[in-house]
Amino acid sequence: MSKRYVMRPGLRRARITVALTGLLAILASQVGAQCPIYSTQWGSRGSGDGQFSYPHGVATDPASNVYVVEHGNHRIQKFTSTGVYLTQWGSPGSGVGQFLYPEAIASDAAGNVYVAETGNSRIQKFTSTGVYLTQWGSFGSGNGELDGAGGVAIDPAGDVYVADIGNHRIQKFTSTGVYLGQWGSRGSGNGEFDYPQGVATDASGNVYVADNWNYRIQKFTSTGVYLAQWGSFGGGDGQFNSPVGVATDAAGEVYVADVANHRIQKFTNTGTYLCQWGSFGSGDGQFNAPFGVATNAAGDVYVADTHNHRIQKFGPAPTPATSASWGHMKAIYR
Repeated sequence: MSKRYVMRPGLRRARITVALTGLLAILASQVGAQCPIYSTQWGSRGSGDGQFSYPHGVATDPASNVYVVEHGNHRIQKFTSTGVYLTQWGSPGSGVGQFLYPEAIASDAAGNVYVAETGNSRIQKFTSTGVYLTQWGSFGSGNGELDGAGGVAIDPAGDVYVADIGNHRIQKFTSTGVYLGQWGSRGSGNGEFDYPQGVATDASGNVYVADNWNYRIQKFTSTGVYLAQWGSFGGGDGQFNSPVGVATDAAGEVYVADVANHRIQKFTNTGTYLCQWGSFGSGDGQFNAPFGVATNAAGDVYVADTHNHRIQKFGPAPTPATSASWGHMKAIYR
């Protein structure tokens, strides 16, 4: 009769405990980091469907579709949340529906899309399928004029905020382009800017500005009242080297595309550093000058990995509740 090997109960529990401890350590490291984890990517350099030439801006709509602004191909491309190509529009020029170095993009609650152009110093508005609706802006420094439209964001009321790069200010408009107000001038004091590039809003209507050459993020009310700031020049936690893209998630946390440090940094809405991910390279989760960042309602984060000519998607990190479940299992097998 053949022998049957039976593991001693104590040894079996010990081995299970070791395995669970290892898994728990991995999970705990992900939870502690609080950062999204790599999910997928799409794109390569070119001008075909799903290819990119220096993608700068990225945005999501209420249906979680993804829109990408291409600086080099002067067009907008639309994808599903997993990167399946849907449609595109735009060509080089200054006519209706044409673009000259489009820089940023945003979507409103109805799914309409707003595109900020640096070359034409204007905002164009489209339906979610690219049908032209309206435009506003021209080169200048007067009310409603722009010197390079670098960033665009929509607040819960439907108002539109534009980072007016060369005029060192933020301008606010209705969804049809009626001028509402502005704030900022060139400088490094509270509420001043030095080439502001990115702009984002949160569910409370607060406005976050990537103050590029001041290497900081500034936070304001919807009317431009200064609230807070954070950041300085450098490569450490909470420091920046050319912050450009900025986005918020449903929890109000803030993501910053730290271009020259080739990373994304995440903060609370008051500027407390939470985590970061990315390093220079072309591998999964690495970046080469990421200009744009966007989130969706599911907690996914999309990054325009500009010089790698691709979009990378990162999914939500494991939750503390999941960690607690593993802890419970570990306790059972002790």
